[in-house]
Amino acid sequence: MQKISIYHNQSCSKSREALKRIREAGQEPEIILYKENPPSREELAELIRLTGLSVRGIMRDGEDIYGELHLDDPKWTDDELIDVMLKHPILINRPIVVTEKGARLCRPMEALDEIMP
Repeated sequence: MQKISIYHNQSCSKSREALKRIREAGQEPEIILYKENPPSREELAELIRLTGLSVRGIMRDGEDIYGELHLDDPKWTDDELIDVMLKHPILINRPIVVTEKGARLCRPMEALDEIMP
């Protein structure tokens, strides 16, 4: 069995759906509850790199804290945005799934198909 990890938020329907689809494929992933155990700076930077998204592309812009901190302001550097995501992990979009084939932010859910073993 190949190793699969999911950066999971159990209150998110998309995250629950991704977990269900992984299990339906006969895999039991490592579940990382990133809000309770945020990744390190290096891990987050690597996840962003592996997904091929920009730092802003992996942020949740609908969260209250996003607006409160005015994170839409282009003055923020990528390093600063990563720091903010580490301080407020709710800003990390989900679900992020990592397999031997790569990493994807599974929005839309079809992105999961690209990396499933």
